[in-house]
Amino acid sequence: MPLYQPSNERKDEDVKIDAVLGLQTAMKGGVLGGNTTEKLDLKVMIEEMESIDVPSVFICPISLEPMQDPVTLCTGQTYDRSNILKWFSLGHNTCPTTMQELWDDSVTPNKTLSQLILTWFSQKYLAMKKKLEDVQGRVLDLLDRLKKVKGQARVRALKDLRQLVVAHVSARKTVAENGGLALVSSLLGPFTSHAVGSEAIGIIVNLDLSSEVKRNLMHPAKVSLLVDIMNEGTIETKMNCAKLIEMLLMEGNGTETEIVSSLSLLVGLLRLVRDKKHPTGVLTGLILLKAICSHESVRSSVVSIGAIPQLIELLPTLNNECLEIALYILEVLSTLPEGRMALKECPNIIPNVVKLLMRVSESCTQFALSILWSIYKLAPEECASQAVEAGLAAKLLLVIQSGCNPVLKQMSSEFLKMCSLNYSTNILISKCMLTTTIQ
Repeated sequence: MPLYQPSNERKDEDVKIDAVLGLQTAMKGGVLGGNTTEKLDLKVMIEEMESIDVPSVFICPISLEPMQDPVTLCTGQTYDRSNILKWFSLGHNTCPTTMQELWDDSVTPNKTLSQLILTWFSQKYLAMKKKLEDVQGRVLDLLDRLKKVKGQARVRALKDLRQLVVAHVSARKTVAENGGLALVSSLLGPFTSHAVGSEAIGIIVNLDLSSEVKRNLMHPAKVSLLVDIMNEGTIETKMNCAKLIEMLLMEGNGTETEIVSSLSLLVGLLRLVRDKKHPTGVLTGLILLKAICSHESVRSSVVSIGAIPQLIELLPTLNNECLEIALYILEVLSTLPEGRMALKECPNIIPNVVKLLMRVSESCTQFALSILWSIYKLAPEECASQAVEAGLAAKLLLVIQSGCNPVLKQMSSEFLKMCSLNYSTNILISKCMLTTTIQ
């Protein structure tokens, strides 16, 4: 269980305790205590509400978790019984908080605090249960309404349902258990408006999809709608479309080729990747582009729409996670002749890629070396000259001396040999920027 974080605001703490005292009075009058049909288990309540902000007076100083059986020592400090007894069993004869030596090792049950804790958690637990019931009822009402309404009323119902599904696990469960996924999926088709489609996709992408549902969503008319919405929707909608398409590609039932071969999808995906204002959108787009490039048949199309120069231009702006994915995509595309040519024609490609060696991760270094190697094959002398001037030799020596995998070391060694063919030993050493000792 995670450590509970007591409030640092004394004023807020006083308000919480006042509320607890008020609730205790109410319980004595039968509002909660006398009318509940079942006794609430404190341990269960604490486990089910582990993320709630608990008043600090309810927290055991030893475990930093809510006390279930508070007891007080002769020093006036209160602890959970199991924790303080364990403290004693370790041979300690002091108060854990004050470190005072105990003149009496007996523990006294703190019944008042115990009742306050039970009362406070009972109130919060019952409120949570009521909220969950309200959410479930709201979801069922919206699902029923979706069967009847059209036009803007349908859009509003879908929007309300999407907000519930995004915010509540219980809402997602209710949708799944009551045929909501099939109902929402059925709203997608050739004549679906983008307003309805955007909200429906926002719901579907937050649910667990069975193979049957995925096959249904891979119908050409639904895929066409997905692609259209991704090209024209808001950034959130574009991301939802990209995530849903990636989920469909993971199904691998043979029909995914029709999806990835859509030029309109590829163009829209590159727009999403180039949107520097929304880093999360860039990551989502790169993840889908990586999945698409795993299909050999579509790689030429990715190159033909100008993906390589656009990705190269993005490299300096990407965070580490995005950078690794982008380099992977470029390395995959460099296996094509047209991909290698596109890489060679990018301005400052060699210096920019050399900078990435030994910078982020071993995988990034390997991808970057593969990209440089593919360019080297097209123009050995030109590539070697530019690479060495950009500091490649020094980077390769660092790779060789590092603890990286043997394949990467071998690749670096071979590349260094190729580069050395165009330089004398003394000049190459000077380009490596090494100290006399290392030379």
